Amino acid sequence: MKKIGILTSGGDCSGMNACIRSAVRTALRLNVEVVGFKKGYLGLMKGDYLRLDSKAVSGIMHRGGTFLQSARSPEFRTTEGQQNAVKMLSELGIEGLIVLGGDGSLSGALALKKLGFPVVGIPASIDNDIPFTDMSLGVDTALNNIIYAVDCIKDTASSHARAFVIEVMGRNSGYLASVAAIASGAEFALVPEREFDLSEICQQLRQRFEEGRDNAIIILAEGVAKGQDIADSIKDAIGFETRVTVLGHYQRGGAPTVFDRLLASRLGKKSVELLVSGNHGMMAGLSCNTILATPLEDVLKGEKRPQDEMLRLAEVLGI
Repeated sequence: MKKIGILTSGGDCSGMNACIRSAVRTALRLNVEVVGFKKGYLGLMKGDYLRLDSKAVSGIMHRGGTFLQSARSPEFRTTEGQQNAVKMLSELGIEGLIVLGGDGSLSGALALKKLGFPVVGIPASIDNDIPFTDMSLGVDTALNNIIYAVDCIKDTASSHARAFVIEVMGRNSGYLASVAAIASGAEFALVPEREFDLSEICQQLRQRFEEGRDNAIIILAEGVAKGQDIADSIKDAIGFETRVTVLGHYQRGGAPTVFDRLLASRLGKKSVELLVSGNHGMMAGLSCNTILATPLEDVLKGEKRPQDEMLRLAEVLGI
């Protein structure tokens, strides 16, 4: 294999640049040329790319997001779009492709694999719900961003004797909310995986305030409800001043943590080695601190990563 491509697709996350850098440097040591497609599968179908050499990936390790950018591409979801992508790869002389992204991006990688094109996937999703990897790229940085924000909000919550509802990302996964609640000492975590009784929460909050604990933090996964609706319900029930902070895309950005930089470097290196060795149609993932390869078919038909352990820990800690 003499020439490979790499793209970042779906939601961005910190660590993507570090992963691209690692893949490029690994490939160059193996005398393999690398091109990066701009804006994910959209750039792939248009043939919009740039050559990636050592200089091109210099000084990007500390940058969040992805310098290759990302974009949605409804056209690529069609059979015709996928066939056009394979045709473009062939015309450019590219013999293998590395795809960084979540389950939608990995589904696209599997579609290319089924058309006979060599591809390797790398899990990059702050929800941390991709099967067959203990951690996805960007999760640790997102959590550290959340914790920093929660710590700041706890200071003002204490100063003004308020309750705060902090809304974090997670439409279908409560990983960020539950882990952030544990690590920040929040009073409650509301997640999609567990039903909750808001009246019971209000009762507990009222009891806390009667005991002299006059502030509280409730961390809410966005897929559960709107933060303002929860805050209004709490205020109506107990008459206590309640504020809302929606962290939004703040969670995705920022310099990657050491953990994410190392994970990115390991995954980037492994992905190139898998392609060059002919072991493609796989996803590189982290398992018990070892980088392992799993068939994309197994990843995409596997169950979403359960959050049972973290949720049980949260329950034990009274969250």
